[in-house]
Amino acid sequence: MKQLWVVVGLLALGGCQNMEGMMPWVDMGNQVAKNAGYDTDSKLAAGIKEALITGTDRASTQLSQTGAFNLKLPAAAQPVADTLRQFGFGSYVDKVETAMNRGAEQAVAEAAPVFKQAITSMSVNDALGIIRGGDTAATAYFRGETESSLRQRYQPIVEDNLKKTGFYDQYKSLLAVYDKLPLTNKPNMNLESYVIDNSMDELYTRIGEQESLIRQNPMQQGSALIGAVFGSGKGG
Repeated sequence: MKQLWVVVGLLALGGCQNMEGMMPWVDMGNQVAKNAGYDTDSKLAAGIKEALITGTDRASTQLSQTGAFNLKLPAAAQPVADTLRQFGFGSYVDKVETAMNRGAEQAVAEAAPVFKQAITSMSVNDALGIIRGGDTAATAYFRGETESSLRQRYQPIVEDNLKKTGFYDQYKSLLAVYDKLPLTNKPNMNLESYVIDNSMDELYTRIGEQESLIRQNPMQQGSALIGAVFGSGKGG
């Protein structure tokens, strides 16, 4: 009987291609285990959270490496970049873009605990709501529920790391040169928001990729708990 919840979990959440057809078995398996005294909900939720944390750790590690980001000035600012390069001031553009990317990489590393805390604080019901979804359901749910609040906490981290890379000094230098050019219709560039938006988008994308890998091969990509929640029975 001690292995009952594991057997039920492996049967119910076997990662089958036709998860919708398996849901009656999932629900029945959970209920059988509950009746036998095993709190499958908390164990399933713990496995889902662990998968998300694993994905977040791996995504953060990848994106914190030098060269992980390749941010260019936003589309609205490309005329600025093109004009500066045309007049021989391309180095100013390059320095701003380099500082943007280093700031994004450093911010991802520093913000990782913020994302992990949000995952840890998810309720059991919230975590269980993920099971019926597809390969990146956990990431999509996590993003939908946390992006707004996480962005507020992520913004000062990005700004602080942009300061460390000298972004603001380089940005001011770029604008100073640009302002001296005989041009009109100069765009208002909010590059802080641009860096925040793009770095968060990339982080969520990478977390989703990691979740998909875990679902495809949970025992190899995750832990014993993750394997019990998402593994076995893939041929169903």
